[in-house]
Amino acid sequence: MQRCHWMVAPGTVYSDLMATQDLRSSMLIEVDELADIAGTAGVAILDVTTRLTRELSNTARSTCFEVGHIPGSVSFDVGSAKGVLSAKSEMLPWMWPSTEEVTSSLRAAGVHDGDRIVIAASTPRAGIDSGTMWCTRAFWTLHHMGLNVAVLRGGLESWIAAGHPLETGDVAVEPSDIVVSETGLHGRALIDDVIDAVGDGSTCLIDALSSENFNGLEPGYGPRRGHISGAVNMPYLNLIDAETALFPSNGELAERLSSVRGGKSTIAYCGGAIAATVVAFALTLLGETGIRVYDGSLMEWSTRDDLPMTNPSA
Repeated sequence: MQRCHWMVAPGTVYSDLMATQDLRSSMLIEVDELADIAGTAGVAILDVTTRLTRELSNTARSTCFEVGHIPGSVSFDVGSAKGVLSAKSEMLPWMWPSTEEVTSSLRAAGVHDGDRIVIAASTPRAGIDSGTMWCTRAFWTLHHMGLNVAVLRGGLESWIAAGHPLETGDVAVEPSDIVVSETGLHGRALIDDVIDAVGDGSTCLIDALSSENFNGLEPGYGPRRGHISGAVNMPYLNLIDAETALFPSNGELAERLSSVRGGKSTIAYCGGAIAATVVAFALTLLGETGIRVYDGSLMEWSTRDDLPMTNPSA
């Protein structure tokens, strides 16, 4: 297994695991806990289930949400290329939004200042529409913009398995007057940051895609296959026990992430800055700081022939 060269050795016992339990409870919410508070004032449940077309349009509102959703939740289209948490003016999809764009999106969803936001999703098509990565993408954006946000551990799959009810049909929302003022830019990395990281021994560059993609065995997310030179591979699906967002215990996560912990700085990337947020989220669960997600990811990097990529299959 590849490692960032300054990493803590495998088998290290992390004394901070207990100290991160409060952090975990603020970032993840269990289905029974949500059942106790759903529908109460001060709780906003945003369903970010995504079922993308080839044109990167999200059909989940009609094909999933209206078929069955957690009572009191609102459909929140993070997945579309220019969805509710994406910059409308950028050429690439899913780029970091402005405070004005997020304010508008949250107002339309009826989220109020001070609400505890719970991000929920399902995974409509295994291997295609990962609910986990859309949950963590929503979390990563809203958390860095100063909102109180958590992800539903286990998603709608665990909610249903626990015997909790679903509602059907669309939902009418009364708009709010929330104002988002924090840009959250400390949670993202730009292309120049990654260029610096390629030659920087103190930054761990993590590719969150599958090992097949990392090794150039799949078409990838642009004209060039493989990975950014110097990156290590941590497939995001290795960090959950099941879809959607069924993260294991902190102790188990620490074992799975042992090869990419302990650096001064971490930048995670993927195809379009979605799957990378799963790795960023998991590291944050363990108390790691200084983590950023590369906004353009391979959709941007692979188009630049002057930037280094490694294709082990070539």
